[in-house]
Amino acid sequence: MELSFKDKVVLVTGGGTGIGLATAKAFAENGASVVLNGRREDIIQAAANEIIADGGGTAVAIQGDVSDEQQVAKLFEKIVERFGRLDIAFNNAGGGQKGGNLADISIDEFDRIINTHLRGVFLCMKHEIPIMMKNGGGAIVNTSSGAGIIGIPGAASYVAAKHGIIGLSKSAALDYAASNIRVNVIAPGYVETPMYDPSMEWDKVLEQIPVRRIGKPEEIAAAVLYLCSDVAAYTTGSVMVVDGAQTV
Repeated sequence: MELSFKDKVVLVTGGGTGIGLATAKAFAENGASVVLNGRREDIIQAAANEIIADGGGTAVAIQGDVSDEQQVAKLFEKIVERFGRLDIAFNNAGGGQKGGNLADISIDEFDRIINTHLRGVFLCMKHEIPIMMKNGGGAIVNTSSGAGIIGIPGAASYVAAKHGIIGLSKSAALDYAASNIRVNVIAPGYVETPMYDPSMEWDKVLEQIPVRRIGKPEEIAAAVLYLCSDVAAYTTGSVMVVDGAQTV
């Protein structure tokens, strides 16, 4: 089974490193024109250059903060100006969180996590969907987490944001199913990315993962490509958990 994205325009937010970069590379290798978005222009430009150097086709870097509506609007103006359309969006931008029990989380920290993760997905979908509707449809995948499936001690704001992404995505899937826009969610477990903290007690973490290993970014990318492909044309409103059975 081949997944072809020839002539498709794909946006990957948080596309400079980790899961985002692995997914952008996979889309480009399968024929897509890829737009990488992130807060740091140097990182996403380096990622775009890497994709082009590897013979992956067209890759464009557009800097912007997905929690800022003006910057999000500008991002999509540039995409339409350059390509005239948007077929697929992988809303993957996120970031780490400071640990702490709910009553100890500052309002600023709570807002930062909600804005980066949940507000960012909302704003991106708000601007992606009208463009896709003009082109007859599209596919969106939003990044949640195992923290969107279960509760985690000391991570209330992150858990709230990741649960919220799933609810937001399911509602959007129902709102736009008749418009041929599919909205799904990927929920990764622990993955080897720049957020991977070598100081953690990984032996204890691995005890929680039945397959006894950490996931690879390319494994998450493969799941995203499936959800965005024509092979998954009947799949919308779903949550694909890729976590080595950690949340089962």
